Amino acid sequence: MIPVAEFKQFTEQQPAFKVLKPWWDVLAEYLTVAMLMIGVFGCTLQVTRKAGAGPGRSAVSCLSPPNHAGRPSNLALFPPHSQVTQDKIICLPSHELRENLSEAPCQQLLPRGVSEQMGGLREVSGLKNNLDLQQYSFINQLCYETALHWYAKYFPYLVVIHTLIFMVCTSFWFKFPGTSSKIEHFISILGKCFDSPWTTRALSEVSGENQKGPAAGRATATVEASAGPGKADEGEKEKVLVEPEKVVTEPPAVTLLDKKEGEQAKALFEKVKKFRVHVEEGDILYTMYIRQTVLKVCKFFAILVYNLVYVEKISFLVACRVETSEVTGYASFCCNHTKAHLFSKLAFCYISFVCVYGITCLYTLYWLFHRPLKEYSFRSVREETGMGDIPDVKNDFAFMLHLIDQYDSLYSKRFAVFLSEVSESRLKQLNLNHEWTPEKLRQKLQRNARGRLELALCMLPGLPDTVFELSEVEALRLEAICDITFPPGLSQLVHLQELSLLHSPARLPFSLQVFLRDRLKVIRVKCEELREVPLWVFGLRGLEELHLEGLFVPELARAAALESLRELKQLKVLSLRSNAGKVPASVTDVAGHLQRLSLHNDGARLLALNSLKKLAVLRELELVACGLERIPHAVFSLGALQELDLKDNHLRSIEEILSFQHCRKLVTLKLWHNQIAYVPEHVRKLRGLEQLYLSHNKLEALPTQLGLCSGLRLLDVSHNGLRSLPPELGLLQSLQHLALSFNALETLPEELFFCRKLRTLLLGYNHLSQLSPQVGTLRALSRLELKGNRLEALPEELGNCVGLKRAGLVVEETLYEGLPAEVREKMEEE
Repeated sequence: MIPVAEFKQFTEQQPAFKVLKPWWDVLAEYLTVAMLMIGVFGCTLQVTRKAGAGPGRSAVSCLSPPNHAGRPSNLALFPPHSQVTQDKIICLPSHELRENLSEAPCQQLLPRGVSEQMGGLREVSGLKNNLDLQQYSFINQLCYETALHWYAKYFPYLVVIHTLIFMVCTSFWFKFPGTSSKIEHFISILGKCFDSPWTTRALSEVSGENQKGPAAGRATATVEASAGPGKADEGEKEKVLVEPEKVVTEPPAVTLLDKKEGEQAKALFEKVKKFRVHVEEGDILYTMYIRQTVLKVCKFFAILVYNLVYVEKISFLVACRVETSEVTGYASFCCNHTKAHLFSKLAFCYISFVCVYGITCLYTLYWLFHRPLKEYSFRSVREETGMGDIPDVKNDFAFMLHLIDQYDSLYSKRFAVFLSEVSESRLKQLNLNHEWTPEKLRQKLQRNARGRLELALCMLPGLPDTVFELSEVEALRLEAICDITFPPGLSQLVHLQELSLLHSPARLPFSLQVFLRDRLKVIRVKCEELREVPLWVFGLRGLEELHLEGLFVPELARAAALESLRELKQLKVLSLRSNAGKVPASVTDVAGHLQRLSLHNDGARLLALNSLKKLAVLRELELVACGLERIPHAVFSLGALQELDLKDNHLRSIEEILSFQHCRKLVTLKLWHNQIAYVPEHVRKLRGLEQLYLSHNKLEALPTQLGLCSGLRLLDVSHNGLRSLPPELGLLQSLQHLALSFNALETLPEELFFCRKLRTLLLGYNHLSQLSPQVGTLRALSRLELKGNRLEALPEELGNCVGLKRAGLVVEETLYEGLPAEVREKMEEE
């Protein structure tokens, strides 16, 4: 007997694979089980023997041949009934004489009247050889092998083989390495996505079931208004009955998603992304499923045809003709196929199951080719859940989702949560809120350079909602935070005046634009390209300072296009760091009230500066790293200009400095970090100049006329090649800060110490060998730098500089120790 368990390995699959089995595959699986049972049952009948039959006894029984006298032998006419039922075939000799053999010996046994049959019987005789049992065993086996049709003999085995082929075809794609790996991975991810606590929470939140607070109230009001008067009343009733329950039950749901579960959900998002990229590249699953279905259909037609043709070959009576007359005395036999009646019934049952199985295969083909299974749309899920960013998928990913829908569409709906960027951002938001509590954020608050209470956040995966609980924040600095969407909670920052978005693109709803429009005073935006600057920035009409940093794309670099600044009626400070070819035309929109303009061009040459003439009230102008070789003439038309900074350009000559006399309010001139070799004598015309920066140039001498700039309070000529100073510097009686470090000075003129108001004197890293005792006359001196010179000793007159303390004296320790003890004590006094 063959147990069914032996065939279990052909159908054994992971239980989780059932989600990829549509109803027709499940039905086909049960049909194959039924067909396998038919085959196994038939095979069992074929091999069954009578219990207790020894090796010397045959399992077939036959009539013994008669003796030479025409009488039956001493053996019984028929064997016991229990033996007859176990035989495969039982043969009887023909009743015709040997010389008159019939071509159809079994025709005599066709149904007639019993009396007619008995009357036609006549005594026949055969050969007696004392081998009665062996004779008929031989005849039975010989007739079974030669006379019985092969279909009748092997029908059960054919059923088993065909059924096993069907099973292999059905489950092959679950076993083939190229497809099973993808299926196992998909099933694993699908199960985790289905059971993840975040799935339920995300569906609840995004679909609006978990709305609460003012935002939820506004959303409810919008829905009610669009529903009409009658529906609004019904919605009001539902709100009264349902919303209180949600408010009570939702907080526990929030606590269920702890930090560990949040990290697991975050990992699932990454797995889904990588799996989608991997699976959407090919369609091996779809192709394999089609091929195995086509193979089953072809197999079905082949089985159906040949079974219908050969099923009639299963006959109860079988004529057998063998040349054994020399042994038995007969050559024709009429045989009874004992299992024929049962096999014929099993065959018709098998054909019926095969027909049903074939119909399911044909329906599968219809389903495969009738629908675009290599594309899957989440349109219904997007409409139902409200997650409008769920992308459609294709190829094998789409095919597996179609199969999932045949099992349960809830799987694809819950799986779609992890394809949504909205859902992922909400998860990140939740994790951020857990990590950045209000108490932790308050520890990061500090005063910025403007004295505002600032919160700086850098390189976070998102913006925590807890930020908006800090209502005392006055400045918010966000750096390297991607895809920021300010929530309605931003309106809680009632003291917010300054906002910095450094490589942090941000979206601002219109309602919040209204909130920030008159409230925000300073905004800084830094991005890769200036066209990425959010448009809402140019609508903040209360803005006073706008700082933009980014590159113009090549096609716009020459035009230096920038969004209109016309709405910025109160803008006073504009800073633009880019690679503009000319001053942006939109600057003229604020020319009437702009007070400070800063253009950092990062080395790109800035041309066409004539538009600067329109800035009538401009007080400060910075043209840094703009590739300028001469001072722009447009600058001399700025009558209100007070400060000019031309840092890090290519200035070699400043002969145009004479024209600055038209800028009567100019008090600060910064010409540092250039290649200026000399200062023209007509610098004396700048009598109103208070600060002059000439550091990091190539100066070797200063003009004597510089001493006529009587209003000069700061002079910085450090990092040059000065070897001496003109004595006329002593005329600068208002001078308070003098920077001469990093030059080649060997001596200082005594007249320099006539500048009694000097507070800072920087002489470090020169070639000074001594310091004049006249330094003691500089009683206002509070910082003196002498380090890096060739001094052998310090004058003890430094003790007369009452404002100079040890912290303000930068000198080698050995030189300091050489000062008298009383001088050192005086300097070390607090």
